Amino acid sequence: MYNGRMTYDLIILGGGPAGIAAGVYAARKRIKTLLISDTFGGQSIVSADVQNFIGIKSISGFDLAQKLEEHLRAQESIEIVSGDLAESVSEEDSVIKVKTKNGKEFEGKTLLLAVGSKRRKLGIPGEKEFDGTGVAYCGTCDAPLFAGKEVAVVGGGNAGLETVRDLLPYASGIVIFEYADEMKGDPVTLEKIMKSGKVEALTGVQVLEIFGDKNVEGLKYRERSSREEKQMDLEGVFVEIGWIPNSGIAKGLVDLNNYGEVIVDHKTQKTSHDRVWAAGDVADVLYKQNNISMGDAVKAVLNIYDYLDREK
Repeated sequence: MYNGRMTYDLIILGGGPAGIAAGVYAARKRIKTLLISDTFGGQSIVSADVQNFIGIKSISGFDLAQKLEEHLRAQESIEIVSGDLAESVSEEDSVIKVKTKNGKEFEGKTLLLAVGSKRRKLGIPGEKEFDGTGVAYCGTCDAPLFAGKEVAVVGGGNAGLETVRDLLPYASGIVIFEYADEMKGDPVTLEKIMKSGKVEALTGVQVLEIFGDKNVEGLKYRERSSREEKQMDLEGVFVEIGWIPNSGIAKGLVDLNNYGEVIVDHKTQKTSHDRVWAAGDVADVLYKQNNISMGDAVKAVLNIYDYLDREK
């Protein structure tokens, strides 16, 4: 147990796929490591069926989270603080200091930020109720689940257009709902998907409600210019209106981009701070995927191992 004087070689913040992968590799490298997380599994824990986790054909997000946590806890050379969150991170005399919401304080020679991000939500009736039963947030992950179905994509930016592209081989029809008066995504991508004949784009509209019984059956929306309210029958709704990185605790310690993501060297995952690395959705990675997050976390730990070895 932490005795108030121990300085860890590495502190990992986060219990999603990135944090857990980092923890497993750090333990195998015999790095004196502490991992802090309130929960385990990351955003996929709410997914009814994860089909793109390499090596597992199909698994629920809850079961995947359990397997990841079991793998982490099977490691002997790591300490875990669960049910708690890092509240602040600072540096003093070349030591990284972490304070948690439960009032605990820890010190480390290096730090890995794997705190993830959260999907920006619509905040409308039905969104929470049908999350996992027709409401989805990841086209790459969930597009195959909507084969032969009429689907809405809320958001006409690049993320929304990429989700439409993921859905094209599966969905029977796709309607894009964009709040602005014109589509915001890449014109070339937009032109390509519109040529499919399966896509309709509605601009200047505000989605008001997602409705259904046990599963999504449609949504209600308002035309902003006329204020007229309408509804459309659909079997799925993909929400693609952006991400919010959980990078607040690192502000002032490391450089962030305009989106609040931690800027990293993608060869090593090192941040602008010499003793801090970042991996997973909190970093400025192009694709937000479990498999990529885990690989980047492993990359970070291997680089941290080399750094610590040079510092001896």
